[in-house]
Amino acid sequence: MSFPIVRHRRLRTSPALRNLVREHALTANDLIYPLFVTEGTGVKNEISSMPGVYHYSLDTLAEEIDEVASLGIQAVLLFGIPATKDAIGSSAFDEEGIVQRATRVIKSKHPELLVVADTCLCEFTDHGHCGAVHTDECTQQAVIDNDESLELLARTAVSQAKAGADIIAPSNMMDGFVHAIRTALDEAGYSHIPIMSYAVKYSSAYYGPFREAAQSAPKFGDRKTYQMDPANAREALREAESDVLEGADMLMVKPALAYMDIIRSVRDNFDLPIVAYNVSAEYSMVKAAAQNGWINERAVVLETLTGMKRAGADILITYHAKDVVRWLKEG
Repeated sequence: MSFPIVRHRRLRTSPALRNLVREHALTANDLIYPLFVTEGTGVKNEISSMPGVYHYSLDTLAEEIDEVASLGIQAVLLFGIPATKDAIGSSAFDEEGIVQRATRVIKSKHPELLVVADTCLCEFTDHGHCGAVHTDECTQQAVIDNDESLELLARTAVSQAKAGADIIAPSNMMDGFVHAIRTALDEAGYSHIPIMSYAVKYSSAYYGPFREAAQSAPKFGDRKTYQMDPANAREALREAESDVLEGADMLMVKPALAYMDIIRSVRDNFDLPIVAYNVSAEYSMVKAAAQNGWINERAVVLETLTGMKRAGADILITYHAKDVVRWLKEG
């Protein structure tokens, strides 16, 4: 018995035909561009491990925001490096904190640009952890106080919303953080502000360059007691489900590249918008290889981000955003 040859190639014979049947498309509307803001004036310092990514002071941030808006990127994610740090990260919820002031600068120049505020304490604490740290009386070891941390994070979210943030993006991975922040926002009159939850955030080696960029490396221990084990997949669904029940509006998977299966699993199980964070080491590895002439940067970046869309992501946070928009315009 013979079988006919299936001619898959019929739909690949020209660029126009390939475009016509393409299942997934990458557009500027998918992108969020991360920015690092710091105190001082005249600061535009390239981050050594992330070529093309900079620390900006508020005066130089304005020019960068003009470029971002002119390219048609519609959202930025703000990370702040404060002048001083303390045990509870008090500058995170200071109404004159660096993120709050940066938000006001952005909204005054480009009110149409969405500001996504990263809501965490690690950049603001002197110990570098994402919550308040206490010494356990029995073991005499430092531990994260989950419930005290929730109070501080809720205060931070409200201060960011008051400054003009359009979306609150809590990245701390404390238990119950979405509920605490949702309640605080609602009580403060910000029930219209959505929460983009870092719902599935792994304790990953892919964050290395970010630690330099955000100056947030922990001074002791690690974050494995509150971030997820990279070996676990089913746990991701439990984490995402709890955030959905607590009132999250968007669910993030971080990192993205080594967790395409997790993106797909979260996509298949929840109908909220799914966000993939194309994290710092994913960016830096591509940049390093491109600078050595080992890869075609444009082709690799566009293929990688399209793969994240194919896996189920609706929104992509990526340091490549400006380059991606330029490449898409070139066709």
